[in-house]
Amino acid sequence: MAAVRTIDTHAHILADETMRLIAKEAPKLAPVLQDSKADVTTLTVGSTPYAPFPRGGWDIERRLKDMDEMLVDVQVLSATPQTYYYDQEPALGAALAAIQNEQIAKHVKDHPDRFVGIATLPLQDPERAAAELRRGIQELGLRGAMIGSNCEGKNLDDPSFEVLWQTAQELDAFIFIHPVTVAGANRLRDYYLRNFIGNPLDTTIAAACLVFGGVLEKFPKLTVVLAHGGGFVPYQMGRWVHGWKERHPEPQVRLKVSPQASLDRLRFDTILHARPQLESLVGWVGAPRVLLGTDYPYDMAMMDPVRHVRSLSIPQTDKDIILGAEAAELLAKPQRHVKKAAAE
Repeated sequence: MAAVRTIDTHAHILADETMRLIAKEAPKLAPVLQDSKADVTTLTVGSTPYAPFPRGGWDIERRLKDMDEMLVDVQVLSATPQTYYYDQEPALGAALAAIQNEQIAKHVKDHPDRFVGIATLPLQDPERAAAELRRGIQELGLRGAMIGSNCEGKNLDDPSFEVLWQTAQELDAFIFIHPVTVAGANRLRDYYLRNFIGNPLDTTIAAACLVFGGVLEKFPKLTVVLAHGGGFVPYQMGRWVHGWKERHPEPQVRLKVSPQASLDRLRFDTILHARPQLESLVGWVGAPRVLLGTDYPYDMAMMDPVRHVRSLSIPQTDKDIILGAEAAELLAKPQRHVKKAAAE
């Protein structure tokens, strides 16, 4: 039996050429590396610095070398959160998303055995976001999108996003939710809490809005993956179900049935940084709902993900599902829409 191809579903990229194209389109928003020859440097987008930013973020050859060392066969490439540009006016946001998506598609074309791509979308304009998702899948060959956990404070259950969810369901898109502009940031300034707590917190808020806002109930075929092991969602699912059953009016405003069915459709990456927690997650939700992820190339990435999964005390069949078998099936679904668009 052939070994399963390992697929990292959570990896970011901002290559040199992409930065140059963004600079040409919007000079004031250009991503700039402090030292492009360094192994680790500072990335500044507009006037906002981010560090540390490792070389693999922009250097394809370093990325491929790192993938080999991590035993990752395929990366699902997505944009960096620093270049979502949700705070820009819609036309510019759409143009910058298009640049990044075309570049991701180029990387996939150059290395078809190593990369799969998902789009970034201009969430500040849901109609444009839906159109870019359709273009990404049907014209660029991308498989879905990575979107932020909110858009400038607007939660993902906002009615304006319905056009995006409808399009995502229609296209069988692989939708990955990543934290951005996290809640409670004013209380998370110290000790790197904006990452340790802020990131999983905002993912949790996004998931709760998709559940209690009725989005997952209304669009039952949506594929939604949550970053960083789902934030606090797996640990608190029972509390959510209990609270809804207690007939509190707030969680029943939009969701008229138990949240259990919606919760049962959420998927999670493996980025929990500890064997007991990951084994618990697999036990709680089942292997098909857990997908390999690294958060490459960031400082909080898991740089030995495959060996980590292989070390778990779970059946080998479950390990294969997590390492790539389930992701391969999910990422293949949007391909039929490429063929449909070509036929039309």
